[in-house]
Amino acid sequence: MRLLNIFLIISAVVFATACSNGEASTNAKTEPTATEATGGVKPVVEDVAPAKGEVVYLKTNMFIDQIFDYKIHTKKWVYKGDKPAIIDFYTDWCGPCKRVAPIMEELAAEYDGQIRIYKMNTEKEPEVAGIFGIRSIPSILFIPVNGQPTMYTGAYAKQHYIDLINEKLLTK
Repeated sequence: MRLLNIFLIISAVVFATACSNGEASTNAKTEPTATEATGGVKPVVEDVAPAKGEVVYLKTNMFIDQIFDYKIHTKKWVYKGDKPAIIDFYTDWCGPCKRVAPIMEELAAEYDGQIRIYKMNTEKEPEVAGIFGIRSIPSILFIPVNGQPTMYTGAYAKQHYIDLINEKLLTK
């Protein structure tokens, strides 16, 4: 039991260090505001329809209703959307996640009407994160209308995401 506790503590430290990219947390005791948590981007309120070209913040029930009902389809991916989508799995304290947030906002505006971009907080929605086996964040899921989704882990430059959108989501 003691060995398990040591393993869990070490795993937590490694995970936190990997995700913070070596940055020290200055908000160790206080939660960041919504704008700070998303890298200066104001999040969309769940109960209000997002304006065109905005990122949609997902809750588990929204994921099941709009993306994929994993409770019904336990062995096969069945996408419910009518447009390709991206889901950015993140947490509020993750430095690389904060760098990806404004890129996702820009892409949502630039690809408005062509793809949908979502964000899902893995700490607040651990069930969905567990289904995809997310162990590192940011993790970005690219979902074509037809076919299997593809997961990419890490923070990349905007052009890399554009290349993936064109290759994985907008090819006919």
